[in-house]
Amino acid sequence: MKILITGGAGFIGSNLARYVMTTSPTTSVRVLDDFSTGRSSNIDGLDLELVVGSVADPDIVERAMNGIDAVVHLGALGSVPRSVNNPFGSHVANLTGTLTVLEAARGAGAHVIFASSSSVYGANIKLPKSEFDWTRPMSPYAVTKLGAEAYVLAYGHSYGLPTLAFRFFNVYGPYQPADHDYAAVIPRFVDSALHGRPLVVHGDGLQSRDFTHVDTVCAALWSAVERRLALADPVNLAFGTRTTLLDLIGVIESEIGAAVTVEHVETRAGDVRASQSDGIRLREYFPEVAPVPLAEGIASTVDWYRSIDVAG
Repeated sequence: MKILITGGAGFIGSNLARYVMTTSPTTSVRVLDDFSTGRSSNIDGLDLELVVGSVADPDIVERAMNGIDAVVHLGALGSVPRSVNNPFGSHVANLTGTLTVLEAARGAGAHVIFASSSSVYGANIKLPKSEFDWTRPMSPYAVTKLGAEAYVLAYGHSYGLPTLAFRFFNVYGPYQPADHDYAAVIPRFVDSALHGRPLVVHGDGLQSRDFTHVDTVCAALWSAVERRLALADPVNLAFGTRTTLLDLIGVIESEIGAAVTVEHVETRAGDVRASQSDGIRLREYFPEVAPVPLAEGIASTVDWYRSIDVAG
């Protein structure tokens, strides 16, 4: 089998590449990345084929798709604040890029697995979230993910292309960078805690998330690839946990063995107050995938950050 991972030099993509190589050594892995957010250091030493370029470039994507059996489309510009600052950039990378990948996959007959986002639920305050609840994006990023997800499912209906859209919920773990303006909350918190800096919380800290360790995500993605699973509706990739940022800080303090300082600042535009999946469809279609407990996941994340400090 030959698999293409778009955004394969990024946080989730590089973890998935390692997971596939460990789980299925006979599978050939090709990565497409333009390094706008991905890092070459994430894939150094891995036995894979690298194609450098944008998911929005039809020629590059067609070349990357040549001979591919399945594509896991992770390539995107993430971050709600980044999309608020640059909505056009998010549109091109996330919407145009997804359409470009779909067209190339249609030509190759490749199975498409797409990374959507829990942010599509937006203003819907119902908890926990079902895939059949109404969506109301609150940021340009969420709009691009909902639109791209709709394209993916429509290609399944219109062309018979085997497609599957996952809605990711706050994925975290090793190889997730903390050293940029749009870093996610867990890497920001862990990096600050390890270096004695205040943990900056936007709002009161009672906003909650369904944090999902990257190993859990990789297990579900690979299971879908192996089974060539195609579904007409999206699947929430989370198990129904609900952790506030203040609770998360407590877990981090327990892991590092020290208290931290918390600095509260104003809430960011586009942020969702609470996010939680009901986990029903995930358990139905992926009964073999078990969630990594938060304390265990934070421990592995802290260990990785400590290791890069030593290496640096």
